[in-house]
Amino acid sequence: MSKRRKNQDRGTSADAPQRQKLRDIFVARPFEGLADEAEWIALRELVPAATVPLRLSAELSAKYGEREIALTTVLPGAAPAMVRADGQIMIGLQRHQQSGDVNRDLAVALLSALETETGKPVVVPALPGEGPRLADVLVDGELDVTVHDGFDFWLTADAAEEPQAKQLLEQANAAVFPTVKLAARRGAYWCLAGAKAHVRLVLTDDEDAALLALTRLSAAGELTLGEGTKFAGMFRAHGRLAPVWDLPTDVPGAQWEDAVAAFSKRYEAALTDSSPLTAEQRRAKQGLLGRQLALR
Repeated sequence: MSKRRKNQDRGTSADAPQRQKLRDIFVARPFEGLADEAEWIALRELVPAATVPLRLSAELSAKYGEREIALTTVLPGAAPAMVRADGQIMIGLQRHQQSGDVNRDLAVALLSALETETGKPVVVPALPGEGPRLADVLVDGELDVTVHDGFDFWLTADAAEEPQAKQLLEQANAAVFPTVKLAARRGAYWCLAGAKAHVRLVLTDDEDAALLALTRLSAAGELTLGEGTKFAGMFRAHGRLAPVWDLPTDVPGAQWEDAVAAFSKRYEAALTDSSPLTAEQRRAKQGLLGRQLALR
């Protein structure tokens, strides 16, 4: 028997120690099935500073009690979770440590935080493997989003007075750009990023159907939010499309509600059009494809 065959046999014998390997699985649309998919994606990809109160499932509430839990766009150091000095649990959407399934990552972060003592760092597995996901650990529903001007919500009032904490907040708050949540559509936000103003929103329809609807609007000259606006392109985020418009910087964010509502009506109507694309529409589609950026 060859040395190679002996090594193979030795490695597969019943007495040899077995290494447990976790295989990362990529989930292209991690928030599929949640009641407010558009907001989950927007908070993960488009919004700098926001919080959402979360409620534990009945099973976890019975085990851990009615814990105060907040979903946040980002935490200090892009950490996955933290337990504040007052016991509040915070779960960060925008984080460094992640697997191929964002949904599962968030569920694991929450479960890890529930087992962490107040004031202790939350240790979260880097690759969680199979197990509970958000719908298993939370009460699903429409997210009640609060947009913030900065990250002062990270810390309790007493903790925020410490010199090191003040410096941390000053640095983090300097990176926050003005953002307004628009009521006209779920997952729609106005922002002023540097010298440019934008409306960005998440479409939860199938990517192909959404692209066709946007194509028809583009060919008809209706892919606009009004005078002085320009369709800038679209992101691909977690299996959905997120169109972006350039806007005049002198118009406040709240004044774009009507324009977004009017676009939504045109878009919904275009979704129902199943006629073959015309030559002009096919050219418009190619133009839109050339302006896509992949976020995830």
